[in-house]
Amino acid sequence: MAPPEIPVFTRTEKFSTTKTNYPKRAYVTFLAGNGDYVKGVVGLAKGLRKVKSAYPLVVAILPDVPEEHREILRSQDCIVEEIEPIYPPQNQVQFAMAYYVINYSKLRIWNLEYDKMVYLDADIQVYENIDHLLDVPDGYFYAVMDCFCEKTWSHSPQYSVGYCQQCPNRVTWPADMGSPPPLYFNAGMFVFEPSRLTYESLLETLQITSPTPFAEQDFLNKFFQKMYKPIPLVYNLVLAMLWRHPENVELEKVKVVHYCAAGSKPWRYTGKEANMEREDIKILVAKWWDIYNDESLDFKATEDLSKPSIMASMPEPAISYIPTPSAA
Repeated sequence: MAPPEIPVFTRTEKFSTTKTNYPKRAYVTFLAGNGDYVKGVVGLAKGLRKVKSAYPLVVAILPDVPEEHREILRSQDCIVEEIEPIYPPQNQVQFAMAYYVINYSKLRIWNLEYDKMVYLDADIQVYENIDHLLDVPDGYFYAVMDCFCEKTWSHSPQYSVGYCQQCPNRVTWPADMGSPPPLYFNAGMFVFEPSRLTYESLLETLQITSPTPFAEQDFLNKFFQKMYKPIPLVYNLVLAMLWRHPENVELEKVKVVHYCAAGSKPWRYTGKEANMEREDIKILVAKWWDIYNDESLDFKATEDLSKPSIMASMPEPAISYIPTPSAA
């Protein structure tokens, strides 16, 4: 049986010709510190411009982002929103990566005044228009399932038994370990609805939740477990999928690439780390640089007058749910 589809709204159902009646929607990313991740955000802003997205990019920044970087972001037509950091409870654990601790600050984006948003990490690039994701039905949390095959997951029971939800029939979940774990998403990209009520609930829950190795990603998975709807991996290709589950990847159909594998950040790429010498990785890194270096994609103040209509920027009629794996 084919998986059910998520319909998009028609012109008459959701939009009027009066701009003030549009639902308030946007993309949002997160930036901290004075490092080179600002290049990722600039690349993302230009990528969204290239695919003719009708929606703005909001950048939630911590106070330690320097004014120079803020000006760079504004010059690319980003909406810069300063947020205060959020720290986990004092009983901290060893995080999979030391810098993950600052990622709890992402929870502030639930307090932004928008109806619906697509969150994208700064090391993500969008290669096809995905505005239609902002038309998925309300009341759910949409994201792509993660892969448990990399060594960074060595702390998890999935890794210890060789089980991965991307190919649940390759290694079945051992019966003596009870029920399989719930589906688990990668929090580098997700569709959500900002809400003051949800925001306050997130902060309250965080205070009574012990930190875990994948920080806010683990926390969001637990918090939104019952609301989670998986979407196809074309909306968040984690690069490890290329060598862990190549049978699941159709690279020519991928819309969003997540440069999260060690050594894959295009602005730091040397090709020396494990798997980085692969031709598909080299192609994807070069593809990112093509957008970043394209001066024609820099924001020009006159662009607002020539932007396509919102409906013209929605080329796809629907996206599909991912059916739940038989072992999950």
